[in-house]
Amino acid sequence: MGIDTVNLGRIDLNLLVHLDALLTERSVTRAAARVGIGQSAMSHNLARLRDLFGDELLTRGSDGMRLTPRAVTLFEPVRTMLAQVEALVSCDQAFDPATAVRTFRFGLPDSMEILIMPAVLARMREVAPGIRLRLYNSDASRLFEELDADEMDLAIGYGALEQGQFHHKRRKLFTETWLCMFNAEKTGIVPPISLDDFVRFPHVLTSLRPGRSVRGIVDEALEKLGLRRSVALTTPRFLAVPSLVARTPVIVTMQARLARLFAAELGLSLSPPPVELSELTISLLWHASYDHDPAHTWLRELVTKVAAEL
Repeated sequence: MGIDTVNLGRIDLNLLVHLDALLTERSVTRAAARVGIGQSAMSHNLARLRDLFGDELLTRGSDGMRLTPRAVTLFEPVRTMLAQVEALVSCDQAFDPATAVRTFRFGLPDSMEILIMPAVLARMREVAPGIRLRLYNSDASRLFEELDADEMDLAIGYGALEQGQFHHKRRKLFTETWLCMFNAEKTGIVPPISLDDFVRFPHVLTSLRPGRSVRGIVDEALEKLGLRRSVALTTPRFLAVPSLVARTPVIVTMQARLARLFAAELGLSLSPPPVELSELTISLLWHASYDHDPAHTWLRELVTKVAAEL
């Protein structure tokens, strides 16, 4: 089917940029600031968009502006179309990391920040000094929602992440095994750790999940054996774990690469866990809108390469 250039020519395509801002921000004031125009101009553009689509698009509710059902159906197509236009324009200009200037928003847990980002940053400063990263703590329960809302450009997530949709792209970075880490002097444990000692000593649990009662992969493995462990402390911050383990007679079971890094720095002991634990998949995630963005593609390749060298 051909393009109706006559009717298309009557539409101000800049309105779609403003529509994307309105759908994302759900606020005339914030949308105006996002695209760099005045609030009155954005209000005028919202009126034009309502006339164009024959729908209110945003309505007032007790909790602020809400998207109408019609607006919800427009969100993804508009975002994808604008990204494709941007990629089309960008493809005509050769991407040169050495001269490019851009900031990427990256969501990831602090474990991956510790493990991957030092090498990523070092590589970037060598070949792309104008590329900057802004890192955010990622909430696994909101990860795909944040990608959809364009709150981040890339993310690193754990596990299979089955809740993602077709426009959520992912690339497996690596799989991770597990190691127990402890202070041999404080605990009196000589590696390899026995199942009796594993259950007898209190544990530190790292978990990004909210809620009062948190269970980890270790608890599930022990339950199959009819056993339970005592968790003395639960924290979402992997960076706090080495100090906790170094100073107290506790055990932590954590990702092997990270455990080796911490153990080497603080002289802690490592042991394979005395229970069978399934491997963990670490994945790079992004929205399909950025598939063909040359700068985005370059950064994805850089992160993938660094992960492969771990």
